[in-house]
Amino acid sequence: MIAKGRVMVPGEDGPEIARASNGAPLDIFDVADFLSARYPRLYVVDLDGIEDNRPQLDFLQEIAREADVWIDAGPRTADQAIDILITGGRRAVLSTAYLRSEDELRKAWALSPDLAVEVEVRDSGVVAAEPAWTGRPVPEIAAAVRAVGVEQVVVSYRERDTDWSSVRSVADGGPTWVGGTFERSQASALGPTGAAGAIFHVRDELEGLSSNAPGSEAPSPGR
Repeated sequence: MIAKGRVMVPGEDGPEIARASNGAPLDIFDVADFLSARYPRLYVVDLDGIEDNRPQLDFLQEIAREADVWIDAGPRTADQAIDILITGGRRAVLSTAYLRSEDELRKAWALSPDLAVEVEVRDSGVVAAEPAWTGRPVPEIAAAVRAVGVEQVVVSYRERDTDWSSVRSVADGGPTWVGGTFERSQASALGPTGAAGAIFHVRDELEGLSSNAPGSEAPSPGR
């Protein structure tokens, strides 16, 4: 996760700045380099885009120069999804929680096939900005997304445990990834569902990583 030029990690009261052992904020590009050397793909969540509809395009572009990234910046429209792809990201992730309508999904698909759709699920059910998706089961929404043409679906359960039977149903229809509250310790649950893989937070990975940032200023997008 990134926000205002900083790497963020889950905290007790919400996302907090990722810090080195000396308390200094970790450098966003150092973290991207560190992770891309260990994993073939990074899933970047841009909180500025999600919360304020102001994605950090300059930072995203720099990260995408050195890594294969999927970018979730909360695009509301097809044009915003394409703006994310212009940064060099491998895929733009459109979440049901923010995408304005299925029509915008169709428009985005017509402009580029490099898309994935996240189905966000909370205690109240699927979170959907598109009224037609409200109250529908996860597999039905995944099927509607794939009917448009988008194959890659991310199922993210938040505030609740992952419903593995639902994940299995979605995976029967195409490439499916598990996000949300997924932890690496749950990896053994993926195989039986047929899911392509999962997305997990990297907080533990960053422990002990040193920082070159001596002060509190966020880094410039330019290296």
